[in-house]
Parts: sequence; C-alpha cells; structure tokens
Amino acid sequence: MQAVKKVEIIISSLEINEVLELLDQAKVTGYTVIKNTSGKGDRGFSNDDLGEVFSNTYIMTVCTNEKQLEQIISSVTPLLKRVGGVCLVNDATWIHH
Repeated sequence: MQAVKKVEIIISSLEINEVLELLDQAKVTGYTVIKNTSGKGDRGFSNDDLGEVFSNTYIMTVCTNEKQLEQIISSVTPLLKRVGGVCLVNDATWIHH
C-alpha cells in the first residue's frame, strides 16, 4: 500500500479539455472521468437538462508526491475562479495489485 493524495475535480464539461491538459502537464499518469454528473452546490441544483455539452464532469486522480499535487492545485485554482467548479484533495491509500 502507498499513501497518496486523491484529487477530485467537478467542473463544466466545457472545460474538460483544459483540465485534462493541466493534468498532462503535471505528468499525471492516470485519471477517471465521469461525464453528465449532477448535484447541488452553492449555485443551486445542476443537471444535464440542456444536454451533454452543458453538464458537469467529475475527474478523479491520485498524486504520489507533493510537487505534482502543488502543480495541479496551482494550475486548477485560476480556472475554478474563472469558471466555477470544485476541487477536493483527500488523503488516501493506494492498494498495489
């Protein structure tokens, strides 16, 4: 087992390519993307009534070192301030298999 930081990002599908580019720049080797998510936040309920283009996307990855985590946070924060969204960072344990 290995201690890692789990990074979860929920953002508009319109911004998905920009987020994935930021993850690539941070040399993230893997991530999970779940499209067409819905939920309720400080801006009210969000769903995909207007179609897939305007829905939210959930992205999850793990960081194995602080440098990678800091790079993701510093690059995602300005995007979140500009377009909205959520980024959560949690301690997690990665089970090697």
